[in-house]
Amino acid sequence: MSHLVSPAGRVAGFGVTVFAEFTALAEAHGAVNLGQGFPNFAAPDFVKEAAEAAIAADHNQYTRYGGHPALVQALAAQASADLGRPVDPWTEIQVTAGATASLFAACQGLLDPGDEVILFEPFYDAYPADVIMAGGVPRYVPLYPQADGAWRYDPDELAAAFGPRTRLLFLNTPHNPTGKVFASAENAEIAGLCQAHDVVVIADEAYERMTYDGVSMVRMASLPGMWERTLSIGSAGKTFSITGWKVGWSIGPAPLVAAVRAATQWMTFSIATPFQVAVAHALEKARALGYYPDMAAMYQDKRDRLAAILAAARLSPLTPQGTYFIVADTSAYDFPSDDAFCRWLTTAIGVAAIPPGAFYSEAHRPLASHLARFCFCKTDATLTAAAERLQRLA
Repeated sequence: MSHLVSPAGRVAGFGVTVFAEFTALAEAHGAVNLGQGFPNFAAPDFVKEAAEAAIAADHNQYTRYGGHPALVQALAAQASADLGRPVDPWTEIQVTAGATASLFAACQGLLDPGDEVILFEPFYDAYPADVIMAGGVPRYVPLYPQADGAWRYDPDELAAAFGPRTRLLFLNTPHNPTGKVFASAENAEIAGLCQAHDVVVIADEAYERMTYDGVSMVRMASLPGMWERTLSIGSAGKTFSITGWKVGWSIGPAPLVAAVRAATQWMTFSIATPFQVAVAHALEKARALGYYPDMAAMYQDKRDRLAAILAAARLSPLTPQGTYFIVADTSAYDFPSDDAFCRWLTTAIGVAAIPPGAFYSEAHRPLASHLARFCFCKTDATLTAAAERLQRLA
């Protein structure tokens, strides 16, 4: 192939995402899409109205690339309450084009070629790509599903993943795609290893407000000795059902945020100003309106409903503690792989799910051979339509 049209080596092997592939498959076959994780219902009125007001007030030009003053101050107030420590809005917060851009900028700003990054798998699919494009080397630690529906890592495998070139560890809690909320003892163990090996934690907390059954999320940055080495990443998209706005942020000590900022200024510079102003308003209103517990209760009801639907179809749900995803065990059906099962489910039954093998390294992909990931951030009508089609399996 001519060098004029051949992609760079760093991206040559990526291809399209599994979400794009299965969304197209679902559309081609008229399937109910429980694959791609975005809400198909309206955002709260107070959020939409804030965006309309921001546009009408002419908040339509560039703002500071660290983030609009109203937004970083609202984020600082919320983070200070969550972490029990003061957070400086000007030096310890960077607003980005969604959490996705925070993850990418963190890798660009903190990794040198050959640095190693520990990733729990199944992982959010952007993690390895972000590491590789920054010249880093992923090191994978599997989470294993348990008989009680929980997911646990092997402490010896985690300890063995650390080495002299380890620079970062990605910790996603609540965890996509499993819905695991890392327990206090697990967080303490991870923190101890990171301190012992001088490793920075990239704490992906995009689903921070979605925990169920009284489970509490431990914030890595709140643990003793961890603020200095933790970059916490959040997103308005999941919390307020506005994934298309792409408003995310990184919060942490000034040196880590400065690294993210150095990369961000050459990526997007700043992001949509009216959406930043609207999210600032949403953050201030959410606590006053009791929005967060109401949202979590709504999603817990949807989780329980989808879990019952899957169980009736002999797809054993591994009940999540957080997020809006359920991974189900498909062992009752005789398919050679997760990909084969999900393609059949989409084309023959008319319900789209994601094969979790896409979220594993090649060496560990067999761990997903009898799993499928479903999302429940859908209207009741969508879940009912899925239930009707899945009855064919029962």
